[in-house]
Amino acid sequence: MSTDARRDQVRTLLLDRARADSAVTGAALTGSAARGTEDRWSDIDLFLGLAPDAAVADTLADWTAYLYGELGALHHFDLRAGEATYRAFLLPEPLEVDLGFAPGGAFGPVGDGGFRTVFGTPAAPRPASAPDPGHLTGLAWHHVLHARIAIERGAYWNAEHWISATRDHILTLACARLGLPTAYAKGADRLPTAVTAPLEATLVHALDPAELSRALAVTVRALLTELAHSAPAEAARLRACLLALA
Repeated sequence: MSTDARRDQVRTLLLDRARADSAVTGAALTGSAARGTEDRWSDIDLFLGLAPDAAVADTLADWTAYLYGELGALHHFDLRAGEATYRAFLLPEPLEVDLGFAPGGAFGPVGDGGFRTVFGTPAAPRPASAPDPGHLTGLAWHHVLHARIAIERGAYWNAEHWISATRDHILTLACARLGLPTAYAKGADRLPTAVTAPLEATLVHALDPAELSRALAVTVRALLTELAHSAPAEAARLRACLLALA
């Protein structure tokens, strides 16, 4: 069976189960299926609104048992956002199934991530929470400092971790500034080449102090360039300290 056919089959099974579940009052497609951009690599993303008397924990347990018992799930993990709990399952095809569960009042679109109602009445759209540039700036200087410390201590894997994490925050700052999706670098491939091209040199090619120091220096310059756009006052205040660390 093709990936597309299996995904469609599983999604139909899940929607049929949602319609038959008295704890569920609404269901919606989210992600790429809701945006009309689904391809053969897409996950199944469903968001379920629950009845007032339905306990989220009990409903999660019921659906989890179904995913493992009937669809052969191999593993799952949870993410929480506001009132919603998202449980991500891996099926053996491999196929990812992401199910969101929320009280009925929180069943509705958030931001521009895509939301297409299958049944039920959604709440009014709510804006997505934007990342805090000040917090991201703090994480970035923290990571630069600890990258330098790790290099000096000879902890080269640790240094590579901090350098890569700093690059991730640079991408997030740029995406937020330009109105692109910020989570999991989903907007990164839509950034202008002027933003992304300099970041290629931040990739670490060897675990030795000279290479790590080179990558850190490039990362600091890229960070200061982005901060000059997204947080200019902080860029001016941090510039001398960050360059010293580089």
